[in-house]
Amino acid sequence: MPTPLIALLLGLVSALGFAPLDLWPITLIAFALLIHVIPRIRTARGALLCGWCFGLGHFTLGLNWIATAFTYQAAMPAWLGWVAVLLLSLYLAVYPALAVLVAWLARRAGLVALALVFGAGWIVTEWLRATMFTGFAWNPLGVTLLLLPAAGLTKLVGTYGLGAIVILAAATLAALLRRSWRDALLLALPVLVACGYGAATRGPLPGQAGPLIRVVQPNIGQDQKWSPDFESRNFDTLAGLSGTPGAQPRLVFWPEVAIPAYLEDEPGWRSTIAHLIGPRDLILTGGISIVWADAGKRKVQAAHNSLFVMDANERLVGRYDKAHLVPYGEYLPMRPILSALGLSRLAPGDMDFLAGPGPRTLALPGFGAVGGQICYEMIFSGQVVDRAHRPNFLFNPSNDAWFGRWGPPQHLAQARLRAIEEGLPVIRSTPTGISAVVDGDGRLLKSLPWRTAGAIDAHLPPPHAPTPFARFGNLLCFLFAGVLLIAAAFASRRKAG
Repeated sequence: MPTPLIALLLGLVSALGFAPLDLWPITLIAFALLIHVIPRIRTARGALLCGWCFGLGHFTLGLNWIATAFTYQAAMPAWLGWVAVLLLSLYLAVYPALAVLVAWLARRAGLVALALVFGAGWIVTEWLRATMFTGFAWNPLGVTLLLLPAAGLTKLVGTYGLGAIVILAAATLAALLRRSWRDALLLALPVLVACGYGAATRGPLPGQAGPLIRVVQPNIGQDQKWSPDFESRNFDTLAGLSGTPGAQPRLVFWPEVAIPAYLEDEPGWRSTIAHLIGPRDLILTGGISIVWADAGKRKVQAAHNSLFVMDANERLVGRYDKAHLVPYGEYLPMRPILSALGLSRLAPGDMDFLAGPGPRTLALPGFGAVGGQICYEMIFSGQVVDRAHRPNFLFNPSNDAWFGRWGPPQHLAQARLRAIEEGLPVIRSTPTGISAVVDGDGRLLKSLPWRTAGAIDAHLPPPHAPTPFARFGNLLCFLFAGVLLIAAAFASRRKAG
């Protein structure tokens, strides 16, 4: 069988380690076989092609949920969704191709050196994938280790550094396949250290001392969310699930763009919502804020996808505007050209959203402070917290209603990595799931199943002390890549000696 075809099949199989399947041993085996194949490739061009084919399979299966989003857009045919998945995967595959090429260049230095260089290359190329052309950080390789103690290493080397641990674990299997016991031992050592570090730094389960919170999941599908015929029923569902105010103050969480209203400009909606909460409660909800073209508010210029904090007196005491917008979802790149071709953005409406200035911490009177990350922007490692004003927790209102069965659990898994990295609890409220309460160690304390209406009552978990990653961000993953390269140089010298 030709090497590119083998690589394509291995890439497809490797994606089985992502949620919702979480078959991480299969991911390790797929990468082990890829590492086994790399030294047998004859040319640099062949290495690039092998890595690109691997990436093509890896992303096409892992991102299959994107195709589902097109089934909710009447302006474009549903089959275009699979074209979009394939085109996106053709581009994203460039980054694994570069990592494989870097590893191939070290093929004569021995398996240990090759694996260390591959790990360092994966860190850099995965960071590039999350950065170039606004970035697409979905499904970093390290998230396949989320269910293992090694995931705790994220707080030291970040998500991209954790991806290198996956490479080293797979290389250990490759060494065992070759019966290179010494190489297997050397490669297994950092993996065992990662597991030990993660287990040793995990804190105890939080108690019941934090503020009361209620997380609402109304199970409103994308086909009903924007329909005027369902507006009244949708709000009644949200209201009914918001619970009854009690003696103790609460934080009530609603999903992204929970209601079809402009809260800043529609006092009637604010009054209706305020009647749902107690005098010391706060409600946090997604919504749309309007930028008016004139002082008389006669013409809309643009809009923001926003998070609002409102009290029982109808006052909006805080607002965060989404900064990392979704291309083709919340805005259409090269609009004059693409709209002429009949393309449109996936979210309803023709007006593009404007990006906010970046992470912001909002004060919650009586409850501390919250950092907002709306939907997709939660996946960007190192970009979710205002480091000058560290919050007590992160709120991730989201709308995963149009992302099929694979998208929601993958999104939740990545939110859990952000919790570990930053040492902060994460609260997620989504229309159809998966809504959840996650502690600062990434543990899923409570959640609601996909496509299930309900509410979570819990106590807000406390934040941990700032982790090394919370202090230095992705600088640490690049330092880790440097350490791997230095170790590779020593391994190469030992083999030459």
